[in-house]
Amino acid sequence: MNIADYKNVWVYIEHAYGETKNVGLELLSQARVLADANQEKVIAVVIGKEVDAVVKSAVAYGAEEVLVVEGDEYKDYTTDAYTNAMVKLVEKYKPSVLLIGASNNGRDLGPRVAARLKTGLTADCTGLAVNEETKDVAWTRPAFGGNLMATIFCSDTRPQMGTVRPGVFKKAEPDTARTAPITKEEIHTPAETILTKVVKLIKAVNDSGVKIEEADIIVSGGRGMGKPENFALLKELANLLGGAVGASRAAVDAGWMSPLQQVGQTGKTVSPKIYFACGISGAIQHLAGMSSSDVIVAINKDPEAPIFDAADYGIVADLFEVVPVLIKEIKKIKDQ
Repeated sequence: MNIADYKNVWVYIEHAYGETKNVGLELLSQARVLADANQEKVIAVVIGKEVDAVVKSAVAYGAEEVLVVEGDEYKDYTTDAYTNAMVKLVEKYKPSVLLIGASNNGRDLGPRVAARLKTGLTADCTGLAVNEETKDVAWTRPAFGGNLMATIFCSDTRPQMGTVRPGVFKKAEPDTARTAPITKEEIHTPAETILTKVVKLIKAVNDSGVKIEEADIIVSGGRGMGKPENFALLKELANLLGGAVGASRAAVDAGWMSPLQQVGQTGKTVSPKIYFACGISGAIQHLAGMSSSDVIVAINKDPEAPIFDAADYGIVADLFEVVPVLIKEIKKIKDQ
């Protein structure tokens, strides 16, 4: 492998049923930083069927070029078909870096592609940078249960690959007037090599219909909620604000909330405009999943709770007294 032959930063743009997933668009902004460090291009990769809208989104959010693989076999995500397409693209064009969102599909696709290409992959990254001396990507991810952050390099093989959690980076402002070259590659995967198929789609969302990783406002509860029934209070506040309900690991482990709503190192990474932390102490594992929120509002009876160190606004009080007041005032404003 001649590392000098590998150029440019690729971003896999994930989508489903015509909807472009945020994580790929978020990665385009950080890919720009990585590419600029080595005077390279940001290239989006789109695999699927009838993906014109997805391609337009990738260009609007910063892709300088787009590689497209279309076919009936790519209508639904399958490990075998998508791996085959991605590996053939990499072998032909030789990117230096390949970024994939750490979604369910991305966590499936990334390791399979890396194994086929005999390169390394850093999973569940929360930070990306470039080493000033070697120009290699510095992949940062939590280790040892989130108690420390590890920085990993892939110096001897290419492409450098990693999966990055949704919500870690902010999307750039879209520019729908942007244009970029689009290259369509004819890569087909024989049906007999595709060992799985999608039988039924079950869409899992909050009561409000908003996924926590896509919500602008999140109201999260922790051990301080006391019991599962008390989360009804947070759901009422979230619904009023058009947001979603989240939970700490303690609340999920207690069986009070679904793991799909867990925020933190072992849950979802989120970056909403407003994050309400109600009865959450603020362990480092939880902070790793929400510290990039624009505004953090913490409500906790313990004035020494670590969550206040990360909060923009802190309320030292009983959440069962504060949240009903918030709900009352918001309803009053809405009625006006």
